[in-house]
Amino acid sequence: MKQLLLILILILFQNSLLPQSLDDSEPRIRIGRNYRIYPGDVNQSEVFIVKSPLDQNILFCSCNTLSFIPFFISEGIYVTTDGGISWSGSDTCAGYPIDFHGGDPGIAIDKNGTFIITRLGRSPFTGLYSHFSTDNGQSWSSQNVISTDDLERATLVSDADPLSPFNGRTYAAWIRFALPFPLMMAYTGNGGQNWSQPMQVNNPSSRSAGGDLDIGPGGKVYACWAGVADVTPFNEIFIGFASSDSGGEEWDVTENAFPVNGITGVLANKAKIRVNGLPSIAVDNTNGERRGWIYIVTGQKDLDPAGNDPDVILYRSMDDGLTWSPGIRVNQDTPNNGKTQFFPAIHVDRFGAVNVIFYDDRNTTNDSSGVFLARSKDGGETWAEFEISDHHFKPVPIGGLGQGYQGDNIDITSTDTKLWPVWMDNSTGIYQIWTVPIDYFEVNGVVEEDNSGSFAVLFQNVPNPFGQNTMIRYQVSAFSRVVLKAFDFMGREVRTLVDSEMKPGTYFENFDAAGLPPGVYFYQLQIDDRIVTRKMVLSPQ
Repeated sequence: MKQLLLILILILFQNSLLPQSLDDSEPRIRIGRNYRIYPGDVNQSEVFIVKSPLDQNILFCSCNTLSFIPFFISEGIYVTTDGGISWSGSDTCAGYPIDFHGGDPGIAIDKNGTFIITRLGRSPFTGLYSHFSTDNGQSWSSQNVISTDDLERATLVSDADPLSPFNGRTYAAWIRFALPFPLMMAYTGNGGQNWSQPMQVNNPSSRSAGGDLDIGPGGKVYACWAGVADVTPFNEIFIGFASSDSGGEEWDVTENAFPVNGITGVLANKAKIRVNGLPSIAVDNTNGERRGWIYIVTGQKDLDPAGNDPDVILYRSMDDGLTWSPGIRVNQDTPNNGKTQFFPAIHVDRFGAVNVIFYDDRNTTNDSSGVFLARSKDGGETWAEFEISDHHFKPVPIGGLGQGYQGDNIDITSTDTKLWPVWMDNSTGIYQIWTVPIDYFEVNGVVEEDNSGSFAVLFQNVPNPFGQNTMIRYQVSAFSRVVLKAFDFMGREVRTLVDSEMKPGTYFENFDAAGLPPGVYFYQLQIDDRIVTRKMVLSPQ
């Protein structure tokens, strides 16, 4: 009788702690099969992907394409018009003059569906050139000159917002390799047929590197870049930021928006491949509560909250770039565990969720890597993580393009129903573009689902904030190894609540914070190799 009474009390207690409303739904993720977009016999590196604003079944992907015996360098043209069911294209951009292409593409699709690509030229055509295509990449215009300076790869973004006063304008930005190494930009309003005169955006005291662009509400243009130290190892030491509400004619510039410590150099454990901490920027253009928020991610180490191994760090601005948050550690593995995360790329989808992809070796040996997606539905406060690669690879340099080169960028975009990440992977013997279609839809709770359909759901703790005790509810769909831990704001483990094999079902765990100071804590559910994290707040007694 006492046992029955105890069970009834526990059931009533648990029910009283369930969320009274589940309207704040979170994304459910279904990860598809990894595949190569366009299998070829040349290396494909530094990959980018964009979608058409006219037809979301049309995606355009490009990369460096190169080989050395015989010597060949160009820009890949890969297109799907059926939502990723099939891809077509070529490892060579056919825009005249083909023999003088220098790779390093930037890509965009404008409001009319015109494909635009920028690239470097080879002697005697030093500088930045563009081509355009009005037939989904089947044919390309002759080259158009944007700049004849010696420069770094340009990034492109196109304004397809019908309500923007600059609708149809496509912007290019790059770093000029001449003192003071500034960020430069130009734009086209007619699909790349001609370009404005290049404009110098900033006047840096330290060399700039790695410019990136995005467009926010109302057609406002945002740019970021890294400021580089003038002594070895020439790492990124701060992020610069600029914005223009005049279509790129005038810019408000902050040369040093926040400090960073980029991972510039080589990764000794990965065959000495060359890496960087260059920033990637994304703006929330949804009509949600975070409309207009700006996010920047970099690869860093040895600067809080990054550990002594490479981590992915996010910064956000809620006031149009006037102020920036402290750094937020995106990867949720234990800090200082010797694992390496690098080459982050960021994208905000139609739900306002922040999606960051990056290379990560936490589930493999330190000479290898996989690819992870970190996804936040609350502006970076909490993250759900997914290993989206279904195999690992061992990075090695591509010979002939400088110390440790294997490409410096990966990318991600989305449609209304899918995320589309792209990365380079040499598991076939040469670097090739890989992707995986990731379906997302809405359910209650934070959900992580694997390829077999098994999933884990982690609900918000109740109550939250809490005094000393709070209840954490989670669901397991298949017999799995389950670990549930709590961490403080600095990422230090404070409690292990569960560490055992679990049957499918719904579970409740009480978190007793006795002896812990008030503040922000995180609880993390790991089921096999899948990880989901939420935030909770311990109130003062």
